[in-house]
Amino acid sequence: MADVDSLHATDSDLDQDTSAVDADGEDDDVSEEGHHLEGHRKKSKQKMKRRPARQTDPSSGDSDSQIIDPPHNQKKVNPHKQSGDAYPAEDHMHDIREGSSRDDTSSAGGSTPASNAPASSSASKSQEAVKSPPLPVDKLQEIQRAMQLLGVPQGAPKNWEEASRKSYQFWDTQPVPKLGDKVTENRAIEEDRPVEEIRQECYSLPAGFTWDTLDITSPSILKELYTLLNENYVEDDDNMFRFDYSPEFLQWALQPPGWLKEWHCGVRVIKSKKLVGFISAVPAEIKIYGVDRKMVEINFLCVHKKLRSKRVAPVLIREITRRVHMQGLFQAVYTAGVVLPKPVGTCRYWHRSLNPRKLIEVKFSHLSRNMTMQRTLKLYKLPDSPKTKGFRPFTPADVGDAFKLMVKYLTRFDLAPVFSEEEFRHWFIPRTNIIDSYVVENNGVITDFVSFYTLPSTVMHHSSHKFLKAAYSFYNVSTKTPWVDLMQDALIVAKNMGFDVFNALDLMENKEFLEKLKFGIGDGNLQYYLYNWMCPSMNSEQVGLVLQ
Repeated sequence: MADVDSLHATDSDLDQDTSAVDADGEDDDVSEEGHHLEGHRKKSKQKMKRRPARQTDPSSGDSDSQIIDPPHNQKKVNPHKQSGDAYPAEDHMHDIREGSSRDDTSSAGGSTPASNAPASSSASKSQEAVKSPPLPVDKLQEIQRAMQLLGVPQGAPKNWEEASRKSYQFWDTQPVPKLGDKVTENRAIEEDRPVEEIRQECYSLPAGFTWDTLDITSPSILKELYTLLNENYVEDDDNMFRFDYSPEFLQWALQPPGWLKEWHCGVRVIKSKKLVGFISAVPAEIKIYGVDRKMVEINFLCVHKKLRSKRVAPVLIREITRRVHMQGLFQAVYTAGVVLPKPVGTCRYWHRSLNPRKLIEVKFSHLSRNMTMQRTLKLYKLPDSPKTKGFRPFTPADVGDAFKLMVKYLTRFDLAPVFSEEEFRHWFIPRTNIIDSYVVENNGVITDFVSFYTLPSTVMHHSSHKFLKAAYSFYNVSTKTPWVDLMQDALIVAKNMGFDVFNALDLMENKEFLEKLKFGIGDGNLQYYLYNWMCPSMNSEQVGLVLQ
């Protein structure tokens, strides 16, 4: 997935000047953060916490999460802050991986959201050099209130109604279906092109910046990427949680079989060499309604917070598109928490509390009026050990049988990966604090499979709790063990490993167990998109693809 705020720069109607950046003249080697409307935002967030779950798509810009050719991710639905009660029948969790709802009336090129602190003194000094000084904060607030009263959508559309009223200046030029199109065919929109017709040189960056292809096999460069993402990637609505992708996780996600160094695309400040932007692509074969197509998954689009008014993101996306085209690939799959032209499918995140006391203490969730802490702990209590006979960790010796089981299962779905055995090994052999997989074996036959990956979040403002450990359901197969029994065992082992929450999308057959195992529904949608491909829309249970 990509950072929602970074993506705010991809398709703004208000800021089209891609050359208005001089990195060498910026404070701390990056640009100013601009004006923020802290007071107004806090009031709206207080009201939001009391709303029931709804079909919203929070974001701060016309953007997507994982895409190709100027739309990530990135990402990539996030520390999943629960905004309702702890009891699953009443709780309505806000999933920040689905985007962040932000009131942002600063420069539409993706400036830092209003949820951040007001502009610092150094930022103010930097603004003195701007020829046209920005409007005062009170004036911006007045404009914002007027827009709200008139029903004018700000930033990215949160739902289909808002999307239908929005003008997609960028997307109207791209090979994607329009929102109103009724698609009945399943085919590429534009034909593949020979390499000699592809732009050979890199796209131009604003003054003071330079491209850098990142060698993430280098520990020092990998640490730079980790730092960029850790400090600037997706946060929740109230700036309480932020994804903490570990360096080892990044290597796993960015180096599957067939990965290319050229697809790890970075932007640096020339003067300081500081890494301030990144986007990635990894190869994948995807089945779409029975048609297999080699393409890429786009992920980890991230721009430094202080550059989000400078429209670096569109150039990053154009460049990764060019590099992918140079390898003869012309389709991509990506997910986003916003409605863009045009979703193939829509899924929802659900969340299961494993450590409810901690989740309540860090304000990830809270007690309902009718629940005490003891009743809540009792409600979510799990058995001490798995109950299914033959349930055990997946090992390399199981690859052959488990691979066949997975390949057969995925043929049921209309949007699904076509794994090679080498890819299956990469994605599912357990790695500490990255990926965990389990099988059910009876009489030497593997009948069931379950997997989840690890994605902790930093707790940003708490005296004792510094991290929230989240498990994300990956790919699961049930042929003999009932879904509820299989996934309860997954919850048990995750709880015993110290996870605080277990997250799952409502795709594939996951609806068979979500409510029964006391998952709470999230309040935002995750949209699935294909670039340069048209196909009929599908329901969430037809989707068999999970992106990290």
